[in-house]
Amino acid sequence: MTISASEHFPQFTPVEYLEWEAQQELRYEFVDGRISAMTIESVEHDRIATNFCNLLQAHLQATVCRVFNSKVKVQTLASNAFCYPDLSVSGDVRDRSANNFITHPCLIVEVVSPRSEVYDRGEKFALYRQTTTFSEYVLVSTDKIWLDLHQRNDLGNWALNSYASGDEVALKSVNFTFDLDRIYEDRIVDIGE
Repeated sequence: MTISASEHFPQFTPVEYLEWEAQQELRYEFVDGRISAMTIESVEHDRIATNFCNLLQAHLQATVCRVFNSKVKVQTLASNAFCYPDLSVSGDVRDRSANNFITHPCLIVEVVSPRSEVYDRGEKFALYRQTTTFSEYVLVSTDKIWLDLHQRNDLGNWALNSYASGDEVALKSVNFTFDLDRIYEDRIVDIGE
């Protein structure tokens, strides 16, 4: 099936979506049979995601966990959706041989911009929560030094903690504590800031 980015997308099955997307230059998310093109990230977005990825990879280097960047999809099995988080981590053996997507992340990170924030905090978070192995969701701001951490407790409820410049962030799923300012290193700062 060949469809250009400017055409209206028909409803796809998950298999049709995977076959179609493999032939595309851009990345597309798949939710409820609908396809949505991923937006192009800013330099600031990329810098923050890269810094965070480097910190996680260094910490998890000698473990069974793997860090995946924004080129790897996460499939939520309950709804058969495919989303592209900015970062995800899985230590699940079922994801060790993954080629195109993982299904059992423990940690997902989204670097949010004003354009993506509503989707990332709402529908996308709801999709990710359907995954039983998923226990931490990190939302990192591009506008200021700010991070929201959603953590699932033993009862299955989600608690929110927010962090600002100078704060230490503790990610339980990967046993990692870091200074929030480290993911904003080499940040592009407005002269007016």
